[in-house]
Amino acid sequence: MCGRYQFTAEQCEEIQKIVQEVEQRCGRNAWKPDEICPSVQAPVLVERQGKTTADLMRWGFHTQKSLVINARAESVEEKPLFRNSVLTQRCIIPATGFFEWNTDKRKHLFHLPDAEPIYMAGIYDQRQGEDCYCILTTEANESVRGIHPRMPLVLEKDEINSWMIDPAAYQMLLKKTPPQFLATAVDNQTSLW
Repeated sequence: MCGRYQFTAEQCEEIQKIVQEVEQRCGRNAWKPDEICPSVQAPVLVERQGKTTADLMRWGFHTQKSLVINARAESVEEKPLFRNSVLTQRCIIPATGFFEWNTDKRKHLFHLPDAEPIYMAGIYDQRQGEDCYCILTTEANESVRGIHPRMPLVLEKDEINSWMIDPAAYQMLLKKTPPQFLATAVDNQTSLW
């Protein structure tokens, strides 16, 4: 599961470019970079007219019963809620880290070395009149497994276009094992929300 993630631009040039593009398109006050929570707007990379662009979307698909923020990579093609999106509306959620909580409710930040950006695989759809996205999750690799059994499906930078536009490649990428992460205990917060 991925219930929160970090999007900060101070140390990462690639993330700074995404911020600039979103601010040019949507305005400076359209969103706030920091810790991204479900139901807020955040930058998402999408393929539009043959070009990768950054846009703001709301995190989570609203259903009659709940807000669905994650989809399992292993079953996303089978679930009616996600089936059409995974076929035609795949996106990338850029981040600088993601958070998971262990069984003691201790919050941990997972990040790549050298402040490299993280590219989480996602899907999007229009819900209640606005574009919304879900983050795909997969079984945790060894760097995350000790804290949580699930983690975001993280892609390499050179896999972004294949994920978004190549029908054959996306199916292979659904089975990808994410890279190894570094973990930092953040604080003693006891609540996810």
